[in-house]
Amino acid sequence: MTIKTYLKGAAAGLALLSGTQAAMADGHGITVAYFLEWPMPFEYAKAKGMYDEALGMEVNWVSFDTGTAMSAAMASGDVQIAVSQGVPPFVVAASAGQDLQILDVAVSYSDNDNCVVREDLEIDKDSAGELAGKKVAVPLGTAAHFGFLKQMSHFGVELGSLEVVDMAPPDGAAALAQGSVDMACGWGGSLRRMKEHGNVLLTGGEKEELGILVFDVTSGPAGWVAENSETVSKFLAVTAKANDMWNSGEHTDEMLPVIAKDAGMDEADAAASLATFAFPGLDDQLGEKWLGGGAQDFMKGVADVFVESGSIDGALDSYADNVNAGPLTAAKGM
Repeated sequence: MTIKTYLKGAAAGLALLSGTQAAMADGHGITVAYFLEWPMPFEYAKAKGMYDEALGMEVNWVSFDTGTAMSAAMASGDVQIAVSQGVPPFVVAASAGQDLQILDVAVSYSDNDNCVVREDLEIDKDSAGELAGKKVAVPLGTAAHFGFLKQMSHFGVELGSLEVVDMAPPDGAAALAQGSVDMACGWGGSLRRMKEHGNVLLTGGEKEELGILVFDVTSGPAGWVAENSETVSKFLAVTAKANDMWNSGEHTDEMLPVIAKDAGMDEADAAASLATFAFPGLDDQLGEKWLGGGAQDFMKGVADVFVESGSIDGALDSYADNVNAGPLTAAKGM
């Protein structure tokens, strides 16, 4: 399967959720997508029932392996909100015509999304050209895929010289450990496991210097958001409260065990991941760097990279309509 074929299929919003059973919203609740092994403050609020209480309804939580699967679930109506969807899979879906909107900036994490080269190859940033002809595991249409494309462009490695295999991060980590791939890309717990068997080519800071920003968003179908704006604002307000609690540093002992358990991790690994995350406050999110213009411009850049690589057929002229800061603005008063 080629990269382009896969992404076109993913962007079409197929309702096949690989290994995932989505709970249908029945009018008495909503279904929210999230990632396991991706510890975030919202999981404290999730575990404590803060969302259910604030929304006055049941919130069903369903875990996914990739942001592309989240897009498909929102296209089918199985999921109403996705927490921590990567910008690249969001862009892939939006570029293909899926009417999705970014609702907040969930997390920024340039050091927690990367590609790892198998250690026995002894390839680093000074010898990256030796990757030509190698086999690479990449979760297509994700933030890791975007970072992979940008890094290969930076190092002058022709994509056509690589055997790119679509693998979710957990599978990529296992393949790297077994020696069946030469490089694997991913995030979170999978990235930690990859690093046990190899090395990254560029640090988070080095990637940012190349314009490889890495952040996730909370997203939802535009039509549903328009019809349920108050519910969305209440949801975002709970997330913001949990982020503020974590950012204060005053609730770490209380929150970390809960977050780790909900993420399916031990506390040490969860703490290590959280140390690489940044959770912008409401005012920051609404500023120019993020929803006030930066996110829109960044999405256009991501789309253009995917078009140039042949991964998608075309980009939108602008992604301004794919950002809806209204519910987040309303959340400030809740």
